[in-house]
Amino acid sequence: MSVNDEEKSIGEESETRHPQSSGEAEPEVSNAPPSPGPIPNGGLQAWLQVLGAWILFFNTWGVLNEFGVFQTYYESGELFRSTSSNISWIGSIQAFMLLTVGAVAGPFYDRGHFRWLLVIGTFLVVFGHMMLSLCTEYWQCLLAQGFVIGIGAGCLFVPAVAIMPTYFSTKIGLALGIAASGSSTGGIIYPIMFNRLLSQVGFGWAVRILGFTALVLQLIPIFVMKMRVKPGKVRSLIDWTAFTDAPYMMFVFGTILGFIGLYVGLFYLSYFAESTGITDTSLAFYLVAILNAASVLGRTLPNWVSDKTGPLNVVIPGAICVGISLLGLTGVHNAAGIIVIAVLFGFFSGIFVALPPVLFVALTKDKSKIGTRIGMGFAMCSAGALIGGPGGGGVLGTNAANLNWTGLWIFGGVCCIAGGVVYLILRTMLVGPRLKVKA
Repeated sequence: MSVNDEEKSIGEESETRHPQSSGEAEPEVSNAPPSPGPIPNGGLQAWLQVLGAWILFFNTWGVLNEFGVFQTYYESGELFRSTSSNISWIGSIQAFMLLTVGAVAGPFYDRGHFRWLLVIGTFLVVFGHMMLSLCTEYWQCLLAQGFVIGIGAGCLFVPAVAIMPTYFSTKIGLALGIAASGSSTGGIIYPIMFNRLLSQVGFGWAVRILGFTALVLQLIPIFVMKMRVKPGKVRSLIDWTAFTDAPYMMFVFGTILGFIGLYVGLFYLSYFAESTGITDTSLAFYLVAILNAASVLGRTLPNWVSDKTGPLNVVIPGAICVGISLLGLTGVHNAAGIIVIAVLFGFFSGIFVALPPVLFVALTKDKSKIGTRIGMGFAMCSAGALIGGPGGGGVLGTNAANLNWTGLWIFGGVCCIAGGVVYLILRTMLVGPRLKVKA
């Protein structure tokens, strides 16, 4: 059985409302909205949703992907002083809130509050940036950047993912891949902006300008995105049957392991380059942009390939290659080497953002539960973010003169490779050991 064959259209059912009886015999008139018809899989309106979702990814995962430059800046002690592990909690909580709030926001989307999620999410992301620009202490940054921006991003992430299957079925991998590339683009533009503005206008105004940029961009999805179909029923927050669905839970477990390594790389690559003297501070900041530039292809090309080969056949080698690239950092001692690793890590790490939604859809047999399963899956996978950042900081240590970089990269690399092995076991469970089969 091919998991990709499970990607069917959802949400084509519309609710039928019947008028109340007037007590007289009258021809019954239906007030039901016209059927939305078959999923378009293209056309102006469908691709406008991809554009809107691209911007939502830009201002959710894109904002999260820039945290590496904030980690490096906070490590300098110019704003406040704290350990690497404590600093990484800011980015880890931001990722955790994005994923868990997304699960809670699912039922609001089902009730048709799509526009409210966009508006509230936009407000919180912008407001969080404005408050961050005023911060001077660790706990203030944790609240503004970790919680406020994270919650806002969670509100925006649900519409970005949930609306895609109502406009695309056969091209769902490609559509989600293009949309997910917005996170890479945000991870390119925001770090460069922050780096250039930091030296020109200081931390406060640099962060405010990032917030204003997010506000302007968010106006586009607010105006162009539109719910095509309101779900027939409101999804529950938890589908208890998921915990007895072995393939689903195995994929979640593999993704948690992958996320641990992913966030080790995202949070510490820039700081590694600067603290070891491999690069200067400016190039260390640009490594985050280089990493995310490479992940543009990593979040589109694998998804396009997955439509033809099956998503598991793509995610398995991708996860293993992420782990290998992290292990490769143990032998890097010059700028050329770390740039090459940043490109490789960026490209292959894209699978952990672009492919999980596709696989959650493919592994969910009851398509009426897709929203719940996606929300639950990402909420559980957020544990990887909480472990990767602070856990990596714990491995790294607090002695600035003798940081355990080798142990950090082994920790992250082994976790990603282990995630790839779990995916491989899952594939074997579903389609057996055969290689030339879509899975």
